[in-house]
Amino acid sequence: MSWQRKILRVDLSKGSAEIEPLNMEWAQQFLGERGLATKYLMESMDPKTDAMDPGNILIFATGPLTGTMSSTSGRYAVVTKGPLTNAIACSNSGGKFGAELKFAGYDLLIVQGRSPQPVYLHIDNDNVEILPADELWGTTVWHTEEWLKSRHQNPLLKVASIGVAGENGVRFACIVNDLHRAAGRSGVGAVMGSKNLKAVAVHGSVGVRVDDPQRFMQAVKDTKALLWDNAGRRELTELGTNAMIDAMQEFGGLPTRNFQEVQFDGYDKIDPNAMTTPNEHGHTNLITNKACFGCTIACGRIAHIDQEHFTIVNRKEYWHASGGLEYETAYAFGPVVGVDDIDALTFAGYLMNEHGMDPISFGVTLAAAMELYEMGVISDKDTDGVALNFGNAEALTVMAEKTGKFEGFGQILGLGSKRLCEKYGHPELFMGVKGQEFAGYDSRALQGMGLGYATSNRGACHLKHDTFAEDMEDQTGKGKAVPCKESQDRTAVVDSTGLCLFTTAAWGVEEFQQQIDAACEGDWSVERLAATGERIWNLERQFNLAAGLSKDDDTLPKRLLEVPAPSGTAKGKVNQLDMMLPEYYEARGWTADGVPTKETLQRLDLS
Repeated sequence: MSWQRKILRVDLSKGSAEIEPLNMEWAQQFLGERGLATKYLMESMDPKTDAMDPGNILIFATGPLTGTMSSTSGRYAVVTKGPLTNAIACSNSGGKFGAELKFAGYDLLIVQGRSPQPVYLHIDNDNVEILPADELWGTTVWHTEEWLKSRHQNPLLKVASIGVAGENGVRFACIVNDLHRAAGRSGVGAVMGSKNLKAVAVHGSVGVRVDDPQRFMQAVKDTKALLWDNAGRRELTELGTNAMIDAMQEFGGLPTRNFQEVQFDGYDKIDPNAMTTPNEHGHTNLITNKACFGCTIACGRIAHIDQEHFTIVNRKEYWHASGGLEYETAYAFGPVVGVDDIDALTFAGYLMNEHGMDPISFGVTLAAAMELYEMGVISDKDTDGVALNFGNAEALTVMAEKTGKFEGFGQILGLGSKRLCEKYGHPELFMGVKGQEFAGYDSRALQGMGLGYATSNRGACHLKHDTFAEDMEDQTGKGKAVPCKESQDRTAVVDSTGLCLFTTAAWGVEEFQQQIDAACEGDWSVERLAATGERIWNLERQFNLAAGLSKDDDTLPKRLLEVPAPSGTAKGKVNQLDMMLPEYYEARGWTADGVPTKETLQRLDLS
């Protein structure tokens, strides 16, 4: 068991909602969440379809371990064709929404078509309604969640929704659930907005069953104990992900001022220590940490802003606690734009959650605009009179709000960095891959990260592979291809279970295998899971090739390939992608043009 064996298919063009049996043959091949949704996407649409066309499919997907006793079992993914990249998009989120969708009885929610007017979905087990959202359209994520709980007199509703950014097609709009968790990357919120779908509100009481309860409970007990004793888990609990800012600063891999530099002088003003140190008013940024559904890590941060800070001094609506700085938000609002004001960073993070935007893409896009501004390519006339200099905290917060509300220069920033740089005649300033902006790791210092960025199916991504150990030990491209490939396959499995990637601080494939094998019918060996991960990665590649992407998209900006790192441990080095990429293609069983061979597809049952 563990799969609910049902999917909910909603056709917004027809105004219909139908419950269908899950294709169990596909579930046995692709497991769940990321893998299973990719298979449904591939079989449900033409990959060449424009991402904002009604023919694009939007899938909310749970995994077989979502909603179970396993640690971190609150995960779900949104899979679609992304408007930022024109490639497959798989955006993962925590919180409680995923578990609630599973409790309502569904492995997948598949949304197709486009409603003629704004609507939202209300799901209460088998009772599914498509209801008018006129009163919600044009409002924030925070308002939407509050309104829906009040409207349905159900404080237990779990809500995933978009803000004005998603409604207006901001290319990096995200889908926010539980107020400050998000399916954050690749513009999945813009796809939801293109369908005139404001929100999904779900409440479930079906529960989840596993195949072998006694063996599953023992596997959960053993893996939780292993996770609890792990030093990496303790660091995430105590410091959060933002501990990485100190490590990257020391290593010289901290992207600064649109990747012109690799170290940031003001990093210590926004790191975990700064979050817990009172300022001159006695105000401390961090309040506590927070866990998602079923999580024994609790890496999330809850913070508040000094009421004397310029961002909220006359705005009491922001005098509350909400999601605090994670590493990627700290990087995207800090070093990459040159800002070291911790409250300004926190306020910008509030705006991302409130209006539904990916902080990484926003920050890197703003960084490109700042570089263009300092070059004299754009001026105050373009930027609504705001001086877009690196280090300008007010520019950061004003532009975050303008983009969220789709006003003024915020509409241009909403194009994303690639399109913005092309618009102003400097495509070389785009720092990303396949249209998606880089996370907070400079690949001149972390060579394997660069290979993972270049080959990621959803565009530049730090969460679809793991070569950190290899990169920290050796700053050349030597020997990075096989670890990159193997970690990509491994991550594809983790993303398909319904559990969080951060468990890999303590768990290997064996720990996932123990839980999957006890929860799901069939014999799930380590070898089978490894093959499943490889199958998922290659299916995503097939989607992208069918969508029109090619080897030419597996590349990095010239700044990383040709301009040596100016400081840090990698000073004088560039990324060696030209050496790593052919080795990677060979390891994958692909042609020199990056196309899976017939033999590889046959071996993976994809032909």
